[in-house]
Amino acid sequence: MELIMEPSNNDYEKYQKAHKQVQEIKGFYGHLLSFVIVILFLLFINLKYSPQYLWFFWPLLGWGIGLLFHGMRVFNYMPFFGKNWEEQKIKEFMDKENKTKNKYQ
Repeated sequence: MELIMEPSNNDYEKYQKAHKQVQEIKGFYGHLLSFVIVILFLLFINLKYSPQYLWFFWPLLGWGIGLLFHGMRVFNYMPFFGKNWEEQKIKEFMDKENKTKNKYQ
């Protein structure tokens, strides 16, 4: 007799979390591809019609900063306000609430 194990809720939650992460990474690479294509197009226009002033750097800089933050969020590199910081703050507030609650009981 063969036992078939059904996946636990924990496995399903892990799958959902991993799937969401993969979707976010795909979104970032789509963002990166559109950034490269548009910036190259703007560079072409800039060099062809007004090479005396390189204005394409301004959209490159603005969009590049946004792309940098998007990548930092997707790849979980947030030195100041990352997931660990969030979890620590939530735990801190919950502990503080529990101490206050227990103090007045």
